[in-house]
Amino acid sequence: MMLRWLAGNGSCKNGACPTLWGTENGDYVVQGYVITDRHRLAELNLPDGESAVVIPAAVLEGYFRAQG
Repeated sequence: MMLRWLAGNGSCKNGACPTLWGTENGDYVVQGYVITDRHRLAELNLPDGESAVVIPAAVLEGYFRAQG
């Protein structure tokens, strides 16, 4: 899967900052902070094989502003 940077902290030096990526299929990959709080995870009721991450609103807002 080829990824292209769409939005995030462009000055991030180590690549470990929340980021929105696009794929060649037109899908999105979100890189963010893993949710580890048991109560939040229970609310999500995730099936096996799925995970959840937190991505700052500014990352998505920056992407949508650039699209507008």
